[in-house]
Order: sequence, then structure tokens, then C-alpha cells
Amino acid sequence: MIEIITDGKEWKKRLMKFDFYDFYHTFDYHHLSKKDRETPLLMVYSQDEINIAIPFLKREIEGTPYFDLTSVYGYAGPIYNNLPENFDNTIFSNELKDYLIRNKIISVFSRLNPYFNQQSLILNNLGETPISGKVVNIDLTKSIEEQRTQYGKSTKNRTNKCRRIATVKEVTSQEDLETYIDIYYENMDRLGAKDSYYFSKEYFFNFLKSKDFKTRVLLVIENESGKAMAGSMFVETNTIVQFHLSGTRTKFLNWAPANLFLDEMRLLATAEGYQIFNLGGGLGGQEDSLFNFKASFSKDHRDFRLWKYIVNNTAYSELSKDKEGDFFPLYRKL
Repeated sequence: MIEIITDGKEWKKRLMKFDFYDFYHTFDYHHLSKKDRETPLLMVYSQDEINIAIPFLKREIEGTPYFDLTSVYGYAGPIYNNLPENFDNTIFSNELKDYLIRNKIISVFSRLNPYFNQQSLILNNLGETPISGKVVNIDLTKSIEEQRTQYGKSTKNRTNKCRRIATVKEVTSQEDLETYIDIYYENMDRLGAKDSYYFSKEYFFNFLKSKDFKTRVLLVIENESGKAMAGSMFVETNTIVQFHLSGTRTKFLNWAPANLFLDEMRLLATAEGYQIFNLGGGLGGQEDSLFNFKASFSKDHRDFRLWKYIVNNTAYSELSKDKEGDFFPLYRKL
């Protein structure tokens, strides 16, 4: 009852059978995200009219015969069709456990998607799904004026101020894309970001080439000098817009141009009929300065959950000995 899909055409075909999915579930995003010795796969389960699919990256555990499953950066987890509110996951969980044990997978980790309300129901009694933090949503089904009433006073003022001196431009050329990438790298340098946030230039180029989802990159251009102040990537799938990767030139920080590209994307997405604009949360799920910045645009906050499941307790404990902390899976803690 569980099928494993790795072929791109079949993955896309299966995904199209679901009414609702995000770009984090797509074949292209998994192949953009995978590292060496990681294999993207889509696990598909069917039971009568019920369909469930969960994407993963399968990883070797070096020096052992074992593997584990993890999720891409972002918000993934199960997608589903025809799932009743009182869904009994007993058959599904037994099938899943059997597959994981047979394939020597000792643990599973996934970041869940806050807009799929039945993910925890599907994963009931399969490890735990603790709340890791909150994400900020702008409800695009509300009018432009209603959305704007959610803005904090300072956010309104700074957005208006930046609109008077700058214009938002959509990236349509390689030169503009190179400018955005350069801004992103400068932003990561200023923040002292981890190496994992320094995506290659090919990553950005391939992102825009993908046909699995629509990618839009916006630049904020200072009117007087014609220089790019800030830029951001937004990814659009079905009814969802995701705020993905962004940056601001250090010299323009006082003008808060990030306010402007978020405000502009809100206007564009509303006009085009999208319903959800996920700004994400704080670093590592914390309610930090990044979260507070995003929360100044909307009071609609959603719980963000993680899925942590130890399949083989004996192997997990053996590999994790001499390590302590909340990191999951613990044996991968450096």
C-alpha cells in the first residue's frame, strides 16, 4: 500500500492528484535542496479513497547499514485527499512502520506545514509532533484595506516612507538576478549566517527555471540613484505564496526596504487570487527580532510543528551514545 516514487515525471503526476500542496512537496525543490548522498523520494499511500503522500530526503548514516529520513528546508510533511476528520491511522502507521523497518531507516524528521491542518492526525502515535514556534500569515482573502489594518504603526510609516523614495521592480534579466544574489550574499555576511544558507548561484538560476512552481524575485530600487536597495524571492504554488530568501544592502537598512517588497508582494498576490501569504517565523522557530518584524505585518499567527520519530530505539541509542541535547536526530549532532 506504500509506494516509493523517485522518478521526476511520476512524482509530478502523483502530486497533481492532490487538491492542495506547496512547493516544498515538489520534485524540483527536493532536487534543488538535496546534498551529496541524499536521495529525494515521495512516499505514497492509498487506502480506499484516502490518499497520503510525504516527501523526504533519504540519507545514509556513515559507517552503518542504516539510513534516516529528513525533510527539505521549509514546510513539508504529509499532503492528503479525502481524509475524514476522524481518520483512524492504524493501517497507515502499521504500513509505514513495516516499510521503515524493512529498509533499515532508524529515524524520521520533518518540518510540517502550518497550512495543512490534518498532518498531526495522520502522524498520530508515530513519534511526536511538538510545536516549534509560530509563523506569520497575511490572509489574502481579506481586502487590501483590511490586510493593511493589521500592520503596526511603525511598519505603516516606514513602508510609506520607503515608497516615496523607491520603486519595486520584478527581476526579468540575468543581470537583475545577479544583483539580487549579490544582495542576498551581503545580507548573509552581515548576519554571520551558517554555510548552509550560502546557496550556490546555480541554485537561484535553477529555481527560476522550475516548472513545478512559479518563482518571482522583486528588487527595491532607489529612485534617485537607480541602485538596488533590497531583494526577495517569493514562491507561488496553488493558492499559497511563500516568502523564501531575501536580503537588504547594509547602506540602505535605515530605509527598511524589506517592508516595501513584502507590501508589494501582498498587493500582487491579492490581485492574482492567492489566499495565503506565509512570511514564516523566527530563526529556529524563536519569537526573535526576525519574528517580530514579520509579526508587524499581521496578527494571524499559525503554529509550526516538527515531526520526530525514532523507529529503531536500539540502533538510535547506540549511535547517540556520548551525545546530549535536544538536537534530532541526536546522532547527527556535531
